[in-house]
Formats: sequence, C-alpha cells, structure tokens
Amino acid sequence: MKLIFDIAELEPYVNWLYIFHAWGLDGKSAEVKASLKQEAEAVLHSWQGRYKAYAVFRLLSANSDGDDLVLDGVRVPMLRQQRPSPGKDYCLCLADFVRPLSSHIADRAGVFATSVDITAVKGHEDDAYAKMMAQVLADRLAEAAAERMHQLVRTTYWGYAPDEQLSMKDLLAERYQGIRPAVGYPSLPDTSVNFTLNELLDFKQIGVRLTESGMMVPHASVSGFLFSHPKSRYFDLGKIGEDQLRDYARRRGVPVEMIRRFIGASTLRR
Repeated sequence: MKLIFDIAELEPYVNWLYIFHAWGLDGKSAEVKASLKQEAEAVLHSWQGRYKAYAVFRLLSANSDGDDLVLDGVRVPMLRQQRPSPGKDYCLCLADFVRPLSSHIADRAGVFATSVDITAVKGHEDDAYAKMMAQVLADRLAEAAAERMHQLVRTTYWGYAPDEQLSMKDLLAERYQGIRPAVGYPSLPDTSVNFTLNELLDFKQIGVRLTESGMMVPHASVSGFLFSHPKSRYFDLGKIGEDQLRDYARRRGVPVEMIRRFIGASTLRR
C-alpha cells in the first residue's frame, strides 16, 4: 500500500523537540525556540502544494524462529540485547513480539518506508542556514509521514486499535499500542536490513534507492517494521559481543567482517 501526504496533513505530526535539538537549542529560552519555529513553519507553508511525502507498507504473516523474524517465508535475523534493560530480568529481541513458529499459529507484522520529495532539499548551496533548515525539516517530515502512516495502520489498514483516540501530544509521546522500530536505530542497527525491506516493499516506488552500505537516499527517509503486540516496546541493544556477532553473521549468511561494517563500531563491544 502506497500513501501520498500533503505537507499540511503532516505538519501537526512534526515533533519540534527533535528540530530544536538539531539546531542545538536544548536548554535555550522559549523565545529563541519560538523564533526558530516561526521561521521553520514559514518554510513548511511555502512547501505546501510543491512537495509531497510518501509512505509504503505491507502487512505480512509473521512468526519467530529463535531470534529470526519470518515474514511470509522471508527470514530476517534479528539481534538480542546482551544485557537486560534497567529493571528487567530478560533480554529482548524484536522477534519476541510475534508468535513462535512452534505455536503453529500465524501472527502478523508489517514493514514500511517513508520519504520526502528530494527536490525539497536541493539548492541553497550559497545559504548554509537555508540548506540546513530544508534538510532538518525534510528529515522530520519523513518521520511525520511514518507517524501518520502508523496511525492509519493501527486504526484502519491493520485495524488492531480501531477505537484509538489520542491527542497529538500523546501520539508524539508514543502512548499507543505497538511500535515501529526503524533501521539504524538502537534495536535495529544493521543497515543491510534495508536490502531485505527493499525486496519486500520496492523502495523506488517512493523515490528511494540504497547505497552499498544500505543507507537510504534521499537522507529524508525512514524504514522499519511494525509490531502490534501490547507489550512490544523500544529498547537499546547495547554493545554486541563477538559471540552474538558471529551467530548473527551465520544466520544472515554473510561474512562476519561484512556484518561488522553494516552494524558499525558503536554497537560492538571492544
């Protein structure tokens, strides 16, 4: 399913906290933040009717097999925390949020990607401020498209939460059932997962291509998974040990050194 969003539809879903952070305004006065927001809103309004944001998603039969997620027969190995989250006595893996194959009951999960017209961030070569503003806003619009898409999936397309009624504040605080872990984030650091998602979704239909490292182009793009389990939650893998790295490479069917490059040094225990 492909969705096309006008900028005006997504503007309420923009999380300004991340925009303020991108500009280094954490801890700054309300007046400084209000001034930046006013300028950013003017840019967003100028984009209305000129640019669009896009989302594509699929809902698939899903089960877990150990630490692997199996989606319509496509096996997607996942990583497990090396240490439990604070206050917990178990280590999480994203595959935990669907029924195991041994249950012989098919569960469901989703995959998604979002992006923004790349022309929105082109130009401004002689104006560093305008260039950064365009990129930051495009990045947040891609996230806003994911937020809006996820809301529609929960209430309509998947429909596991048809009666959901949340304020925008609660929505942006993720006070809803289910999660959408994104590639490159703490629970899913391996960018090569994007190659599998591309096979399932065909990124080019929303104008996205992948680099050799699995990074999405344009930068203002997001991809990941959708889980509906009531107890699903975000988590940080922490530092991955050599034992799990080798097991993960084996399950992925690629050399350890290749996986090491995709995951990045910040996720690996020294």
